[in-house]
Amino acid sequence: MSYLARTVDGELDELLDMAPAIALDGPKGVGKTATAQRRAVKSWLLDDKPQRAMFEADPAFVTAPAGTLLIDEWQRVPASWDSVRRRVDEGAPAGRFLLTGSATPVQGVDTHSGAGRILSLRMRPMALHERGVVTPTVSLRQMIDGERPTVAGSTPFTIADYARAIASSGFPGIWERPWRLARGMLDAYLQRVVDRDLPERGYLVRRPETLRRWLAAYAAASSTTTSYSRILDATTAGDGSQPAKTTTIAYRDHLAQLWLLDPVHGWSPSGNQFARLQQAPKHQLADPALAARLLNLSADSLLSPRGAAMAGPLFESLVTLSVRVIAQAAEARVGHLRTKNGDHEIDLVCENVDGGVVGIEVKLAAHVDDADVRHLRWLRDHLGDDVVDLMVVTTGTDAYRRADGVAVVPLALLGL
Repeated sequence: MSYLARTVDGELDELLDMAPAIALDGPKGVGKTATAQRRAVKSWLLDDKPQRAMFEADPAFVTAPAGTLLIDEWQRVPASWDSVRRRVDEGAPAGRFLLTGSATPVQGVDTHSGAGRILSLRMRPMALHERGVVTPTVSLRQMIDGERPTVAGSTPFTIADYARAIASSGFPGIWERPWRLARGMLDAYLQRVVDRDLPERGYLVRRPETLRRWLAAYAAASSTTTSYSRILDATTAGDGSQPAKTTTIAYRDHLAQLWLLDPVHGWSPSGNQFARLQQAPKHQLADPALAARLLNLSADSLLSPRGAAMAGPLFESLVTLSVRVIAQAAEARVGHLRTKNGDHEIDLVCENVDGGVVGIEVKLAAHVDDADVRHLRWLRDHLGDDVVDLMVVTTGTDAYRRADGVAVVPLALLGL
């Protein structure tokens, strides 16, 4: 399969000219190795025993060639992180090291944080604009930068296309596969987490079916701030049995360390503090297709009465993935906003390095009316000039600005 350019490619190209060491983090299967190898003159794949042995024979990189060195799956040999850090302390040149990892090290491993030496970048599954199936016309990055870009363009993408985009996955090795194969690969991905990834971290899943139920309950809470206690309640089996709270906390912690859980945290502005904001996270899995598979929802069933209740939340998951990928390239942080009394709620808030804010609402529909933008207008009234743009992301066909300045943008038209 040919390589599809990723948004993080531009970040790497820029930062490798500045930083001696960059760590590219994210769940298995997002394409970290393929992206990193395009920039490396030599690679050590530490999940391969012979290559791991070669690295262990020369941990100081004495015999390594000049140029960028890739240490892939570095968490398999946590000492590799410290070895890179030491080389940075000794004056390694810009672009010398790339590290890729699909998990944080297991507890008890004494590894220096790398703060100030190793720059971390997150790599997520492919956003819609990275899959080569749409032609964006509206720049979210320009919005975040406060440039108020032209909002125009038209797309033939339909709600059925978005359902297919949700179910087909953003993992590069899965998304173009025939549906039956893709479903099998997603099942195998989830099974591998139970059978291999968690045990490798020292956590043995004694009742795999309970973890699967908890993951399905988490998936059903996608794009909501449902409490973990309610997710636990939803994990109850048909016989009435329920896992212990400590067990599900362990699930959450270990899955987060594998980058499979990707919650959107509550946002509060860096300059202008709101009086009362809820800080509970919005739940998201790394890839909306994992959520759909856990809930046994296909592209077709998302459009049927059976799957209708999850179509909106999973469309928001797809939008969230795209927004986060672009926002990272724009050096913006992403959160959600909800007042504690629930009278105001904004799906996504991007804040740039200067404190400028873009408020984003998500709507599984083509038409936008005044009621759909009332929270965005409230945000602008509350923050004034700190709001650099406002947008509703839809499933419609046309991008435009409303008379009140709010951009209406189909997801297929939203890009870097």
